[in-house]
Amino acid sequence: MDIEQSLPPVQALPAQQVSRWRRTLRWTQLLMLLYLLLVAVSAVSSGFKIAAGNHAAELFEFASHPVAGLMIGLIATSLIQSSSTVTSIIVGLVAGGLPVGIAIPMVMGANIGTTLTNTLVSLGHAGDKTEFRRAFASATVHDFFNLLAVAIFLPLEMAFGLLQRLSSAFVPPFLDSGNMSMKGLNFMKPLISPGVDLMKAPFAGLGMLGGVLLALTGVLVLIVSITLMGKLMRSLMVGRAKRILQSAIGRGPLHGVASGTVVTTLVQSSSTTTSLVVPLVGSGVLKVRDVYPFSVGANIGTCITALLAATAITGDTAAFALQIALVHLLFNTLATLTIFALPVLRELPLKGAKLLADMATHTKWAIAAYIGVVFLALPGAVLLFTV
Repeated sequence: MDIEQSLPPVQALPAQQVSRWRRTLRWTQLLMLLYLLLVAVSAVSSGFKIAAGNHAAELFEFASHPVAGLMIGLIATSLIQSSSTVTSIIVGLVAGGLPVGIAIPMVMGANIGTTLTNTLVSLGHAGDKTEFRRAFASATVHDFFNLLAVAIFLPLEMAFGLLQRLSSAFVPPFLDSGNMSMKGLNFMKPLISPGVDLMKAPFAGLGMLGGVLLALTGVLVLIVSITLMGKLMRSLMVGRAKRILQSAIGRGPLHGVASGTVVTTLVQSSSTTTSLVVPLVGSGVLKVRDVYPFSVGANIGTCITALLAATAITGDTAAFALQIALVHLLFNTLATLTIFALPVLRELPLKGAKLLADMATHTKWAIAAYIGVVFLALPGAVLLFTV
């Protein structure tokens, strides 16, 4: 008798069960990556403290001018292409001793730097002038909004410390109020300490050098964890995000901003959210005016990562870490409310984007000049003359 014939038939798992197992595995991976993110932020903070000692402010004297800080945030985000990553790093640095006042312009710069991705995505339509004009305008309307937001709020911050004062007023309720207090997150310290200790071990006894290496390792782990989290979130939520996108576009500014916030919270990447709509505008399915508020909402949705990162910080610096995360949220929320409340301001990003798109359609040098000046030459020149 054939042995193979005597064996019972192998039954394949139902497709639905396989799908459920895969989804469970992805959620488990997501939780592990979130843990890595929290460990990495704490490692950046610890490493910076060890390296800087009591001289953190002195290390960043070159960025004490707000415009220089703005450019550092812009360049860092242009290189990493994730404002979530850069703001999470800033949270760790603030917890390690970087003054909040220096960090605030860096957070503003991160908002501008993240817009480069969807501008590059629009170049995929360069073969057709009509499509390219629409796609490029839909991509750069986000740029112009963020530039306008900085033009309004950076002078206010320099003159009155607006965001620093507001954010400091919001910190005590989180730290002191009942069950919602940040003190209730003290369980985070024993939870993430084993991971941080494991990361510290190779650099023990190296002094300042060990602190630098620990901070750099934390930054590397943070970048990897956020990148992988973004991919997992997209695979888990892309269907839901698309449904929200389809139901939201063209139903008014408030609905657009709210849906952009929700979609970005789901996929954990404002670059992904804004890049999703560029091809749709290029092909004529959507209009620039329709996707404008949706892109603006992405600014608010991306703040969740820095707020999560702040929960990794405990002790005396927890308040400062939370404050800079709240600065990110307040800046984007207040910018949206201010610009959309005034029709004159609300139209400026649309007009700027359409004008630049017309120029880019006539000559591709306009594209190179725009990207080169805004994301490279201007930040480099400012840093050169302010350092």
